[in-house]
Amino acid sequence: MSKPVVCIVGKKKSGKTTFIEKLIPALRARGIRVGTVKHDTHGFEVDREGKDTWRHREAGAQTVVISSPQRLAVIKEMEREMELGEIADTFFADRDLVLTEGYFRSSMPKVEVFRPEAHAQPLCGPDDAWERNLLAFVTDSAVDPGVPVFGLEDADGLAAFIEDWLGL
Repeated sequence: MSKPVVCIVGKKKSGKTTFIEKLIPALRARGIRVGTVKHDTHGFEVDREGKDTWRHREAGAQTVVISSPQRLAVIKEMEREMELGEIADTFFADRDLVLTEGYFRSSMPKVEVFRPEAHAQPLCGPDDAWERNLLAFVTDSAVDPGVPVFGLEDADGLAAFIEDWLGL
């Protein structure tokens, strides 16, 4: 896999999406071209019933693309879930970095978001940080995960850390 990927992980309601919303502009301000992947283990629908692309899919098209001058979306029926590296290399060739929300079980580098008011324990601790490929930790608590720690409002600090990690 050649495309750098960083998985933003954490338990449900830990603040992953909120932090990603802060991190993306901080990375872009550093000139880093960012793409994102949201992992959904339950399956999802992006088409709305009655829309043309939905009708194409309902008629049997196994791949549907909607294109405009500003956006492109692909809906593709899959035989298996694509590996994260495959997704990054296939769809993000023109980006410097792929951030994901989720993919805790992947071998990709991770940043955990943890808020003790949402959960008693983080996903990763100092004993398994290396095994989980934990790069950094984002929290408002005094937890010591054995990796660099950034505050919930310190997206700029994490962006600088990621920029250095990328070697840019």
